[in-house]
Amino acid sequence: MTRVDAWTGAAPLAVRGRPRRLVPMVLGFEPIREDVSIRGGSAFRHLMEPVTAAAVVYDEGWILLDGGFDPDRVRDPVRRAASFDYEGYTPIVPQGDPLVDQVAEAGLQWGDLAGAAISHAHFDHTGAARLLDDDQPLLLQRREWQHVCEAPSERAAFLFRADFDHPRLRIGLLDGDTSLAPGVDAIDTAGHTPGHQSFVVRLAGESIVLAGDAADLRANIDQRAPTGSVADPVDDAAAQRAVDRLTALDARADTVVWPSHDPEWEPWQRTIRRR
Repeated sequence: MTRVDAWTGAAPLAVRGRPRRLVPMVLGFEPIREDVSIRGGSAFRHLMEPVTAAAVVYDEGWILLDGGFDPDRVRDPVRRAASFDYEGYTPIVPQGDPLVDQVAEAGLQWGDLAGAAISHAHFDHTGAARLLDDDQPLLLQRREWQHVCEAPSERAAFLFRADFDHPRLRIGLLDGDTSLAPGVDAIDTAGHTPGHQSFVVRLAGESIVLAGDAADLRANIDQRAPTGSVADPVDDAAAQRAVDRLTALDARADTVVWPSHDPEWEPWQRTIRRR
C-alpha cells in the first residue's frame, strides 16, 4: 500500500555533493490546442508538444523531476480507450520505454536514484511512479495530493489515482517552497493545478528553472501570459501569479526558465535530434 508522509527540509534527498549537470528528456508527445497552453492563444491551432522530464546529476546520486506517461496505459488498447477517449487529446509514446532508455543513455543507474518530484499530478507527468522503490520517495505538494484524492472525476482532472497505487511507493508531501537537496528547490507555482510546483536547479554559473505546466511555452514567459488551462476558474489569478514569479526569476542574469512543453525549446529539440 502506498505510504504518504509529510516531508521536511530537514530530510533532504540522499545525494552527495552539488548538482553537476541537468539531463533533459523527452518521453512522449501530445497535440495540444494553443489556447490550452497560453491564455489568448488559438483554439484552432494545435501544437505537437513534447512531454518532458529532467535528471539532476550530483557527485553521487541523482534526482528525477517529472516522469512522463505510463507507457503501458498508452499502449494497451483497453486501458487506452478507457483513459483517453475524449475529444482533442492523443498521447504518443515512442518505442521502448523512453524514461528507462534515456536514463540508461545518460549513464545513470536506477539504484542511484535518490527520489523523484513531480510538478503536478496530470497523467503526462506521473509515469515514473511505477518505477520507484520505497527508498526513492515521490515528492509533490500537499495541496496537489489533496486534489488527487478529492477530484470527483479523474478524467475531468486529467489524472489517474492508480498511477500512485504501488505497494512500494512512498509519497512525500511538501508545503510551499522547499529545499529538496543541495542546489534543488521546489517552488510554489500553483494555478494550473491547486498544488503545482516548479523546480529551481542551481548549477555552476547558471540556475535553470523547470517551469512544469506553469509555463508550457516560452511565450508564457516572454508575454507574461499564464497557462490557458486551470483546474478551477478560481485559480486564474493564481496562474497569473505563478507566471509572474517565473518571469521575475527569468529576468535574473544567471537564471533561465525552461518551458515544459514548448516544441521549439532548444534543450527539448536537442534531445529529439539525438534519437
